Amino acid sequence: MAARARLCSLLGSVLALAALVGLVTGVKNSEDVRCKCICPPYKDHPGNIYNKNVSQKDCDCLHVVEPMPVPGPDVEAYCLRCECKYEERSSVTIKVTIIIYLSILGLLLLYMVYLTLVEPILKRRLFGHSQLIQSDEDIGDHQPFANAHDVLARSRSRANVLNKVEYAQQRWKLQVQEQRKSVFDRHVVLS
Repeated sequence: MAARARLCSLLGSVLALAALVGLVTGVKNSEDVRCKCICPPYKDHPGNIYNKNVSQKDCDCLHVVEPMPVPGPDVEAYCLRCECKYEERSSVTIKVTIIIYLSILGLLLLYMVYLTLVEPILKRRLFGHSQLIQSDEDIGDHQPFANAHDVLARSRSRANVLNKVEYAQQRWKLQVQEQRKSVFDRHVVLS
């Protein structure tokens, strides 16, 4: 049931994203194109950067630099020093990328909430207040997996997938615990 709800939620997100992309037409927004002219200092005039929304054919100093900082006879010499570039960007691609990024971030946040709040409650309901991992004193050095068979038997008796995942997690924790004990206490590296 939960998988079906997640699938419906994911499908809804994809449809919403498709609708958003469909709303944006192929016509370029005036903010998506510009001509940028970088003019260095000239005589007693400081350097400056000029931006203007013009077509690609009008991307030159004469159409972009307004007001012209130099008088009439120096305009050509001033414009020859300016470097003008036509720039395009796709705001649709930027918006879609941001939406995907925020969606992934939101899913990770929901997963974190699940792990910190919901999973402990489910563990208490399924396993009671008993712990599957024994303390270091209970587990002997010669038998690191003394309770693994009990955990396996309990896991097999329940047909729940969550129990199988829990068993694998507990087994992994026991292995890590034994490796830490070997490395830090006995100073032996496992081969």
